[in-house]
Amino acid sequence: MPLTHSDNDAAPATDGSLSRRTLLHGAAGAAMALGTAAEAAGAQGLLAGAAKRIITPDPLLPVSGGMGPTNPVKEKRGDLTVRALYLRKGAVGVAVVGLDLLGFPGVLGDRVRARVPRLPAANILIGATHAHSAPDCYAFPDLKGGHTGDLAYIDHVCTLAAEAINEAIDRAQPAHLRTASGEARGKIAYNYYAPDLYDRGMGVLQAVTPGGKAIATLVNYAIHPEVLGSEVGILSPDLCGPLYDRIEERIGGMALFMNSAQGGMVTADNRYLDRPSDPQRGYWEDARTWEECLRIGHTMADEALRILGKAATQEDPNLYCRGVMVTLPVQSPELWMVVTRSPLHYPHGKDRTIKARVNLLNIGDMQVVTVPGEALPNIGLFTKRHMRGRHNLLFGLTNEAFGYILSRVDYKSFDRYKYVSAVSLGEMTGEILMDRWLQLIRTSPAPDGR
Repeated sequence: MPLTHSDNDAAPATDGSLSRRTLLHGAAGAAMALGTAAEAAGAQGLLAGAAKRIITPDPLLPVSGGMGPTNPVKEKRGDLTVRALYLRKGAVGVAVVGLDLLGFPGVLGDRVRARVPRLPAANILIGATHAHSAPDCYAFPDLKGGHTGDLAYIDHVCTLAAEAINEAIDRAQPAHLRTASGEARGKIAYNYYAPDLYDRGMGVLQAVTPGGKAIATLVNYAIHPEVLGSEVGILSPDLCGPLYDRIEERIGGMALFMNSAQGGMVTADNRYLDRPSDPQRGYWEDARTWEECLRIGHTMADEALRILGKAATQEDPNLYCRGVMVTLPVQSPELWMVVTRSPLHYPHGKDRTIKARVNLLNIGDMQVVTVPGEALPNIGLFTKRHMRGRHNLLFGLTNEAFGYILSRVDYKSFDRYKYVSAVSLGEMTGEILMDRWLQLIRTSPAPDGR
């Protein structure tokens, strides 16, 4: 099917097809031979592979909750990881990657993609969980001529991420698919700005062997993993670590978390509901403990497995991937400073713009759209409403991670939105992205059964 791209594309859209040259590039070595053999064995069906690497720094580094000074740590709880899920059907191969970090900018994603020659760059989707208790990978300028990142650590993370993707490709084996979505129950998340205004929907994607053994289970949900935050002296994947562990202990395989539309300000519900700090405005004291990470992470895992429970097995699902570049103006002085002064050398235009890749995936009867930042829940629900899958997922903070994404009418509106507006690229970010997502949805094939 021919694909189109608009004048806002920096490169033509791709359907994920691999050229012979691309397939042969880097084919030397036993690992590649194993991957090729697995693909040949299941050429007409779905293949899946999963792999992970630990990215916990040794010695421990300070952690970052955003722009501003980092905070020292005294201990760790759980390990930071990068986790990769590889899917292939015929000529289309896709990698979905999650890192236990605050964000993973596109300039770093491109470093990773350059080390994975067996996949088109546009088909490698790299997201961050948005953990607030991990080292800075933006290398935020510190206004003193320096920055808050550790460049050696950042490059090491890129190396390990590429290793995980390449191993996932090598481990590809014939697979079936299970997909599900539904409301996650329990005390998991809430909107700090307006408690009831958030998306309770959880999506689950699972690749299994033909015999039913789990290869990987991906959980998609909107939440800030900031139970601990950056100020308690602990380096941690926060609630994501217990989520992974619980799923892997219960059903095996590898667990993976991709965030959703959690901006402004959908966070972990670690409130002490019997301890209001401001009853009139609806604020509470909260629990910033590892035990609370365990409670919320385990609840999320249990809900994901409950939602997935009766999902039918899709034995021959289709796979489609399309990626396009979107140009976004940068109004925010704070973010423009990051773009122009960080030692990571973020690509940018002389007209004060940046480019971000957005993807649309169809995986069986599920559709996925990627979000290059933190979309507010109303933007997320609007986009989901126009998607065409039986199950519709948003992968937040994926391929790029520059700030909050608000609609034009929300930008600089309520006093409560001052922070998220200041740490947003600008007034038109949400409008541009919603237009692009709708165009991608309209001009791409529908998922299976739709």
